[in-house]
Amino acid sequence: MKGYFKNSKSAIVWLTVAHCVCDIYGGFLNPLMPFIASKLGFTMALATVLVAITPICSNMLQPIFGFFADNMLKRFFIFWGLILASIFIPLAASAPSIVLLVLFMILGCLGGSFFHPQSLGFINFFSSKNCANNMGIFVCLGSAGFAIGPLLAAYLTQTVGLDKVFYSSVIGLVTAFAMFIFVPKLSTVNVKPKHKDFIKSFKEILTTEQMNYLILVAMMKSLVTNSTCILLPFLWKSMGYTPFYIGFSLFLFVFAGALGSLVSPYLERLIGSKKVIYFSMWATFPMMVAFALTYKTMPIFSMCAFGMIGFTTMLAQPVTLLWAQKILPKYKSIVSGFINGFCWGSIALLLTGLGAIAQKYGIMNVLLVLTFIPAIASYYVKYLDEKV
Repeated sequence: MKGYFKNSKSAIVWLTVAHCVCDIYGGFLNPLMPFIASKLGFTMALATVLVAITPICSNMLQPIFGFFADNMLKRFFIFWGLILASIFIPLAASAPSIVLLVLFMILGCLGGSFFHPQSLGFINFFSSKNCANNMGIFVCLGSAGFAIGPLLAAYLTQTVGLDKVFYSSVIGLVTAFAMFIFVPKLSTVNVKPKHKDFIKSFKEILTTEQMNYLILVAMMKSLVTNSTCILLPFLWKSMGYTPFYIGFSLFLFVFAGALGSLVSPYLERLIGSKKVIYFSMWATFPMMVAFALTYKTMPIFSMCAFGMIGFTTMLAQPVTLLWAQKILPKYKSIVSGFINGFCWGSIALLLTGLGAIAQKYGIMNVLLVLTFIPAIASYYVKYLDEKV
């Protein structure tokens, strides 16, 4: 096995860089959707359904791709995932019709679904003593990429127009080529697949009680992140803000989340995993209350509160991922697909009617209700066992 680890540091570095780049494209469409909707002439209700396609396609299928990634142990998914994401998501901004918009979004988001479970499994595979730190940095850079995405997309839209956003594809294609060079090939002769029965694997994962609690935590995190990133761009556009302002606001939210992911492993060692997760789940509601009270009259303070929501929400991400991989170590890519993907996609599916509800009851009223749900669900954190 030594031959596989002689280049492990460069593999971890380039997988982390690729995660950042892949998630840049993952953050492209939220700030642009109000303007794409205006260009193509459809409502906020339909726009939120289309925005929900992104996490559904890029996340719900991750456990399935994780199963194949664990068994293939080849680099297929990380390369083609990044290539698909980098080509088709930027193309969606210039789509001339709703049909092509949906097609480009689906193809681009499938790229993210390819990339994430295998890359998370590889980070664990190539790490030794520093797995927690490597995972924290990996998640942090992904969150940073997701933060940069809205800012870059908004900047390109405001400077060169929606039809030129696809120029950004070159970033992903260059990074995919670098991964091809620096991420070692894994031989299936020396590294045996650990599971072959699809149904048995998924049944074992979904009947593990501790795993179900971690899935609940991941879903609550996704509920806050998805709902705010889908609805608030429409609120800000209705207030007359520019694409760049909206993009910068989402950048602040997700960049603060990246810092939360970076701090998470250190905070975990200081106070314990359960307390990190518990705080991450209940603290977002009072912060959303602060945002709701100040977004009209104190925009700077409200942006700080918005950023703190992102920071607090993402504190639990690296902890939850590593905990799941420790519970079921032979299913590293699959459980990563559940925690990092399926939970996001399932919540996005539930939120497809969010725009219509927000149009009827008000965006802020809906967000206050949605951020209160994780606070209630934090009760179940007490059932997590830190001795795993």
